[in-house]
Amino acid sequence: MYRFLASTRWVGWLILVAIFASACIALGNWQNDRRDAVLEGIERVNRNYFAEPATGKQALENFHNLDEDKTWMTAELTGEYVAEDTMIVRNRIKAGRPGYEVLVPFKTSEGETVIVDRGYLPIGNEESGHPDSVPAPPEGKVTVDVRLKPSEIRLDRGAPDGQLASIQLEDYAKQLDYEIAQGAYGLMYGEDPAPAEAPQQLDPPDMDEGPHLSYEIQWYIFGVLAFVGFWYAARQQKKLNAEEAAERAEAEALGLEEPMHKVRKIRAKQEKKFRRDGTLTDEAIEDAMLDEAENTPGGTAK
Repeated sequence: MYRFLASTRWVGWLILVAIFASACIALGNWQNDRRDAVLEGIERVNRNYFAEPATGKQALENFHNLDEDKTWMTAELTGEYVAEDTMIVRNRIKAGRPGYEVLVPFKTSEGETVIVDRGYLPIGNEESGHPDSVPAPPEGKVTVDVRLKPSEIRLDRGAPDGQLASIQLEDYAKQLDYEIAQGAYGLMYGEDPAPAEAPQQLDPPDMDEGPHLSYEIQWYIFGVLAFVGFWYAARQQKKLNAEEAAERAEAEALGLEEPMHKVRKIRAKQEKKFRRDGTLTDEAIEDAMLDEAENTPGGTAK
C-alpha cells in the first residue's frame, strides 16, 4: 500500500523534507555553539571577577598582552595618575542610559604607564556632547584595584578634542608623548585613598546565557516535525488509495466504466428515491412515470 512512495512526486517531497530537517539541525547546532560561547564567557567571569588580584610585574605583563582566558582578571597597582592627560569616551551605556567613561593614564611604581577606566559619567545638561564635570583622580601615590579588559576595536567615526570614540589604546597612545601599555586597560573598582567625588562604578558583565537553549530545542523539534508531517501525509494518501481501490472493486461488480464518478452518482440517486418514512419521493415517482412512458410503444412523456 506504500508503493506510491517510490513515485517521483513523493521522492521529491521526501528530499525537500530531508533538506529542511538538515537546515533545522544546522541551525540548532549553531545555537548550541553560541550557547557554549556564552557559557564559557560566564565561567570566565566567575573565575576571574573576584579572584585574588595580581600585583607588580605579573599584573603589568597582562596589560601588554592579555589572553582571552584572563579577561576580567583583577590587579592591584600602585603609582600616580597623570590627570592632565584624562580622556573621556563617548556613547557608553550604564543601566540603559547613554553617557561617558573616564580614562586616565596611571604611571605605576614599576615605571610603566597603563590606562585606568575610572567609571561612568551621565550626559551633561550644560553643554551638548560633554559631561557637566569630570571628577579629578586622587593626587600623589595611589593604590588602585582594577579588572582587565582588552583594547576595543577602532570605530569609523570621530570625536571632539579630549574625547575618544572607543577605548582603542593605539589611538590613545598617539595623543600622548610617552608610551602606554596597549594590550589591555583596567576598569577601576577601588582607590586608596578614595576621593570625595568619583565617577559611577560601571555595571558588572551580563551573566545571562540568553535564549540559545530554547532556540536550539525549537529547531530540533521543527526538524522532527517535518518527518512527522511527511509520515502523516503518506498515511492519508494510503487511506485515499484504499478507498479508491474499494470503489473500483464495487464499480467493477456493477459493470461501470468510470468507477468513482458513477458509483457516487448511483449512490446519491438511490438516496434521493425514498423519504424518511420509506415512501417514494415525488421526484422518484416522476422519474418512474417518465421511464414507463419511454418504454411503452407509442408512449409520450407528458
